[in-house]
Amino acid sequence: MVKNEARDSKSSALRSSWLFSDCNRKELALLESACDEVIVHPGSILCEEGKVGKEFCLIVTGRAKVTKNNHEVAILGPGDGFGELSLLDHLPRSATVTAETEMDLLVLPAREFTSVLEEIPSMAVRLLEAMSKRLRDADDKAFN
Repeated sequence: MVKNEARDSKSSALRSSWLFSDCNRKELALLESACDEVIVHPGSILCEEGKVGKEFCLIVTGRAKVTKNNHEVAILGPGDGFGELSLLDHLPRSATVTAETEMDLLVLPAREFTSVLEEIPSMAVRLLEAMSKRLRDADDKAFN
């Protein structure tokens, strides 16, 4: 019974993310088996600006602060993910993410991330759309 509840919780968390929201049951099952469940404590550095990225993280519960050049740029919460850009371009992390509260995360390591993209091409398209939006938003901010 507990295992099914945990699976339902993991599935719900994945489905709540823009990246995985359109996945069917088979795709969600693939993602569920590829993700590790991790609990982190307040103050934990989840990824560090300038360091090589090795995983994508999806926040199930809790809150994290995103800083770039030591300036706060965002607060992330349940349903938000981070780390996909470094896994796509193999460049260092563009920001630091620090847990503000205790957090439950689903972590998708780099190797599994690549396998999932190969198995679920629609997710790769959603990532491209999200990157395009981020670039446009950054351009809009630069011109205002």
